[in-house]
Amino acid sequence: MKVSFSIIIPVYNRPSEVKELLESLVDQDFDGDFEIVIVEDGSTESSKEIVKEFQHLSVSYYYKENTGPGDSRNYGMEHAQGNYFIILDSDCILPKQYLVEVDKELQNDYVHCFGGPDTADESFTTVQKAINYVMTSFFTTGGIRGGSTAVGKFQPRSFNMGISKEAFQKVGGFGRIHPGEDPDLTFRIWKAGFETRLFPKAFVYHKRRIDWNKFYIQVNKFGKVRPILNKWHPGTAKLTYWFPTLFMVGLGASIVLAFFGILLPLGLFFVYFLVLFLDALLGNKNLKVAFLAIFAALTQFTGYGIGFLKSTILLNFSNKEAELLFPKLFFKKK
Repeated sequence: MKVSFSIIIPVYNRPSEVKELLESLVDQDFDGDFEIVIVEDGSTESSKEIVKEFQHLSVSYYYKENTGPGDSRNYGMEHAQGNYFIILDSDCILPKQYLVEVDKELQNDYVHCFGGPDTADESFTTVQKAINYVMTSFFTTGGIRGGSTAVGKFQPRSFNMGISKEAFQKVGGFGRIHPGEDPDLTFRIWKAGFETRLFPKAFVYHKRRIDWNKFYIQVNKFGKVRPILNKWHPGTAKLTYWFPTLFMVGLGASIVLAFFGILLPLGLFFVYFLVLFLDALLGNKNLKVAFLAIFAALTQFTGYGIGFLKSTILLNFSNKEAELLFPKLFFKKK
């Protein structure tokens, strides 16, 4: 099957990111044809003038009302010409070999949906590198977002994923929940009989332009979303989803026990953070990033753990639907 790529990029008020991403697409080593579809999701800071600078590429620009990233991706795929869609976040930058690696994987062993890992570029700030570490490390997320092949069936993430036109049309694309629209789509792809796979060499540099407060809000939403997905897709729940909540409860209990002279539990947590520090130091070769990785991990576990526990309790002890309990997690279709 001949693959024709359409690259779908939703954007909301981030024209500078669009420019960086388009520049990285200009530099691709891939010698085949591909199109780019930019979908402006109700932005007040338009990317239209930026897109005009790249008309030497096959790029289309669409503006629509703000209905969220999932619906914007669907809009882009509905207007795309290719038979295989590559979905990227606007805060990603592609290495030169990205499209070559994607094409190589599909030619060797075609799959209807893939996901690629993300990493931090040398130019990123120390905060960006620390957050990237905890979002991708085996010691924090089990590597599920960082490209680990040892986490069961791979769940692609929408900052860097591909889906065939056939699979998109069969499952209907992304839903209105956000975040969580990508695992929701993955579960429906599996249910429809399609497979997903990790393309380990098709990585992107993911900037994640967020501060500590925004990071906490983001991971708190991730925690709230997971029990909703577990309820929607029975059989997908895992005990490991409880890890951040249990971790923070255990850490708090260990601190209390230390006041009574029982130091072993707190010592075990110290060993964990030491391993985390050394792993971050080895991977980034930067002491500041390694120290910030500990703070980032605590922020991640606290935010996710609280969100997960709150969502679990409300979903199990309330008769209300998820959209009524957590309206801010759902975009309304306009």
